[in-house]
Amino acid sequence: MNYHCKYCGHKASSVSSLTGSSCSRHPDGPNRGKHALYEGGEKSRYTCKYCGSHSSSISSLTGSSCSRHPDGANKGKHQPAL
Repeated sequence: MNYHCKYCGHKASSVSSLTGSSCSRHPDGPNRGKHALYEGGEKSRYTCKYCGSHSSSISSLTGSSCSRHPDGANKGKHQPAL
């Protein structure tokens, strides 16, 4: 089983190894926080919970700014829905 970061899509074989390393797309800034567990299952397509955009991976979804982010238009990245 693989575990993914909800901020960047990084994949790890255990929750502890995932959450033990820094995340380049952390909301506080690059490497200012740890990876956070995406609690949904692996899917063929991921949807942003704010605007409905789709992507085939968490990494490509969270790499773009979201026009409907709660912090303001394009002031945050897409966030995968569970």
